[in-house]
Amino acid sequence: MSLENMNPTIERILANIEKVMIGKRSVAELSLVSLLAGGHVLLEDVPGVGKTMMVRALAKSVDAKFRRIQFTPDLLPSDVTGISIYNPKEMEFQFRPGPLMGNIILADEINRTSPKTQSALLEGMEEASITIDGVTHRLEKPFFVMATQNPIEYEGTYPLPEAQLDRFLLKMKMGYPDLGEEIEVLNRAQKVPPIDELESVIDLAGLLLLQQEIKEVFIDDTMKRYIVEVVSRTRGHGSVYLGASPRGSIALMKVAQAYAFMYGRDFVLPDDIQYLAPFVLSHRIILKSEAKFEGISAEEVISGIVGRVPVPVQRLVK
Repeated sequence: MSLENMNPTIERILANIEKVMIGKRSVAELSLVSLLAGGHVLLEDVPGVGKTMMVRALAKSVDAKFRRIQFTPDLLPSDVTGISIYNPKEMEFQFRPGPLMGNIILADEINRTSPKTQSALLEGMEEASITIDGVTHRLEKPFFVMATQNPIEYEGTYPLPEAQLDRFLLKMKMGYPDLGEEIEVLNRAQKVPPIDELESVIDLAGLLLLQQEIKEVFIDDTMKRYIVEVVSRTRGHGSVYLGASPRGSIALMKVAQAYAFMYGRDFVLPDDIQYLAPFVLSHRIILKSEAKFEGISAEEVISGIVGRVPVPVQRLVK
């Protein structure tokens, strides 16, 4: 996509993030797309590649309240959501909020804690609220979770439940920097950390306004049919045990609208759907054991499906 047509505000946010992150433009774009679409991101990668720094830079760029949760095997659900404590002076229970009460939440190494604690995020991610002792507490808007997980084969990790994976709008990998990028990382590490000098580009009210504008991005019926066709083919694929649900179709539509808006368009193109489908759908399918044994990845399956579904001809008149 050409940067000439990118939404000016979004371009300034990405430029802010690039002051901290080197060579990860696509990851920053997709993370921002998910935030604008009102979803959440799962980053799977090894420690030390800059995941935390990128989330902090994103939070600073939009003047958001940043919270970090380090998931460990002994972490309890109440450590995430908060707890009600009895105050003898007031003779009543008072709620003490946990780190989930923020705008942008980094759930670091989420697969190092037990499924019970992992599930503490579910209500917040899906309903933007948490329930403690029968009382529902609304979370602040915007609410965005970026969770990181180590590759599952690492020792001491727990696979995320399918229900929780389905709550993430996008899943992606950051990857190692190349030689030149890593040298630049060293150069910047010698100076004052760029993250300390970042200034916000937009406030939360402006971000919420962008989220509302994205909902108005036009998506033609042929594009909706294209999305449903791609998603439905995951359910009958020979390598897939369990295909993507209708939530996957909704997610792909929302992300396509946000991506089109990012590039200054008020309508969705087939190219948007083709590019975004692997990030939206790969974590929503379960491969058969034979496919895993043959080394087939979920991303390969989704890319193959997208390549076989006929691309619709979009009407020029809305």
